[in-house]
Amino acid sequence: MITMEIENKVQKKNVFIVDDHAILREGLSRLLESEEDLVICGEADNVTDAFHAISDSKPDIAIVDISLGDGSGIRLIENLTYSNPGILVLVLSMHDEATYAERCLKAGARGYIMKQESSRELISAIRTVLNGDIYVSDKLNVQLLHKFAKNRFEGLDAPAKPLSNRELEVYQLIGQGMKKHEIAERLNLSVKTVETYIEHIKIKLQLKDTRDVFIHAVKAIY
Repeated sequence: MITMEIENKVQKKNVFIVDDHAILREGLSRLLESEEDLVICGEADNVTDAFHAISDSKPDIAIVDISLGDGSGIRLIENLTYSNPGILVLVLSMHDEATYAERCLKAGARGYIMKQESSRELISAIRTVLNGDIYVSDKLNVQLLHKFAKNRFEGLDAPAKPLSNRELEVYQLIGQGMKKHEIAERLNLSVKTVETYIEHIKIKLQLKDTRDVFIHAVKAIY
């Protein structure tokens, strides 16, 4: 009798990385390539290149930072998941999950993990999303459940309306130290429009002036 051994090959999942820091992309690539079931199929450092490359390569999962040089990662997620429904997105960000995670999930992301987490936790998050589940930290999961319960039972006493996506972009750029005219140039807006968004931010966050907005934004980002 002849016995034949059939090698069980692991089917690798294609991963695309979107981050505007080359060092992080390189480190992340080395980490993921060391896993037998993951392979890097591409990377990009800006919204425009990322959208076209991901749409063409159709990776199993895209790991996306929401702070990109030429635009908002949240808008990228919205456009990607609308145009390519089968692509899974995991957000890897330095920004506080309490401020950004829920918005990213609503945009179509399947998970949100902070860059401060360990490499082991990141791998776990990637596999969680690839398995069809949603990944958030235990802390955020509790916060979301409390928010749901609060809104469900308090009705009109629910929290004030959150910042819009555009207001959040302005808020984020303020936290990065950008001036009004720099924000206007980055987002292709007039300075007057940026000032209007800042007024909306002050009202929604109950802040007195632009300086308070800056301090609040810096704390949220860093």
